[in-house]
Amino acid sequence: MRAGVLAVAATLLALLHAGGAPAQAPACAKGDFETVVNEAGAALRDLNRQNIPLFQAKLRQLKDKRNWSNDQFLKEAEPFVRDAEIVGYDHKSEALLTRITGGGMTASSTTASDCSLLAELRSAMSLLVGTQKAKWTYMFAKLDRELAK
Repeated sequence: MRAGVLAVAATLLALLHAGGAPAQAPACAKGDFETVVNEAGAALRDLNRQNIPLFQAKLRQLKDKRNWSNDQFLKEAEPFVRDAEIVGYDHKSEALLTRITGGGMTASSTTASDCSLLAELRSAMSLLVGTQKAKWTYMFAKLDRELAK
């Protein structure tokens, strides 16, 4: 997922820089699109940077608490990183990424209509960040419940 988000951000930036001269006076600048992508990318990187080490530490804590072998840990820890709810978050994220990259939100030139694309991009990126936050919240809550047992 992380690699996919970073690839989308790079693709969006490349497409924005590849455009020619605008056909009309721009209502929204390419920099506006870049800012949205950069901010969302930074938020997603920060989420991962903050949550991955803590989540891994809690998984190790559960492993120690349950005295799982390494092989047993791989099997027993899977539901904490992949269950129906987590798959749902991943599908929603993938759908948002498809919408962002395939929905015309990567306009290479700016026109008056691009402002609506910018609003759509901002909304989709915000939903993507929110979905990832919700996924982390869910995963931590599930793990914390197990650690409390």
